[in-house]
Amino acid sequence: MYIPRKALQQLENLEREGKVVIIYGPRRVGKTTLLKKYLEDKKDYLFVTGEDVFVHEFLSSRSIEKLKNFIGNKKRLIIDEAQCIPSIGANLKLIVDHIPDVRVIVTGSSTLDLTGAMNEPLTGRKYTITMLPIAQIELCAIENRAESNARLEERLIFGSYPEVIGLKGDSDRKENLHELVSSYLFKDILALEGIKKTKKIVDLLILLSFQIGKEVSHNELATQLSMSKTTVEKYLDLLEKTFVLINIRGFSKNLRSEVTKTSRYYFCDNGIRNALINNFNQLSLRNDVGALWENYLVVERIKKQHSLRLLSNNYFWRTYDQKEVDFVEERDGAIFGYEFKWGKSDIKAPALWKKTYPDASFQCINQDNYTSFIE
Repeated sequence: MYIPRKALQQLENLEREGKVVIIYGPRRVGKTTLLKKYLEDKKDYLFVTGEDVFVHEFLSSRSIEKLKNFIGNKKRLIIDEAQCIPSIGANLKLIVDHIPDVRVIVTGSSTLDLTGAMNEPLTGRKYTITMLPIAQIELCAIENRAESNARLEERLIFGSYPEVIGLKGDSDRKENLHELVSSYLFKDILALEGIKKTKKIVDLLILLSFQIGKEVSHNELATQLSMSKTTVEKYLDLLEKTFVLINIRGFSKNLRSEVTKTSRYYFCDNGIRNALINNFNQLSLRNDVGALWENYLVVERIKKQHSLRLLSNNYFWRTYDQKEVDFVEERDGAIFGYEFKWGKSDIKAPALWKKTYPDASFQCINQDNYTSFIE
């Protein structure tokens, strides 16, 4: 079953001569499938993968002649997993500048090398698309509201990686997620020099899985893991750049009592989080439903922002005396506050929030209205 991805239309709109389109996203999220779908009605293209060392000789050569010979008379160059190719940014710059009639699309399962290698060489020469696991805004194209509501518990527990959604039985979903964690989740991180084992990274993720929706202290994590704070911060940065975690920081404009220097971490997929702690129990048997709900809503909202290309700064808001708003968006000169509640409860905005930001909106997101928030 093919699920229409919003990134497909973005790719249609952004691809053009003289530009490189970079598609970022985790491994197994459907980037290669997207490319194949996009190329179904296209001709004269060269499709290569950065994991094939044969192509490195050409695409890391920094030789215009070698690059021209490699591309030949093709009108499109497609590079899957481009982060594996040394000096890829500099070589793409040569292609754009010296073979301007070629359209270039690259994918990367991490921003580890691509961000540093791409940003400076390709300044003014690139567009970026972010692909995360399948979004509810994409699923609503193939299922009605009743079907979406019926599958909500399934998505809170097993997440929305494409292969997981396509499976029918819970045992198959569990096996797929465990394989994803063991074989793919840390592949890019382990490729980095100096990182040899995943145990400490897994231990870090397990600690974070029990702190969803809470401020995280890097010092406390370092103490619990018997690691330096610097190493913890390095791992957290890598986990963000490989699309395992999303970091949300505190929001502040006025009050000195607002918490701004701490972070909250969310998992890019609920299924990955539950696989790490090996808990796929039904919601009625769990004591972490609120955390699953908050993680789901935050990530689905961010997927919606990427899908619709909504430019937004995302935060949480909390004061030292525990007044808080779970999720804050700052976009188009306006501030939007959201509180997440499982069930059908409703709450009012904190008085201090209304006093401090009188022009900001506030909404409680629950099971009655969550679809409008994420679709």
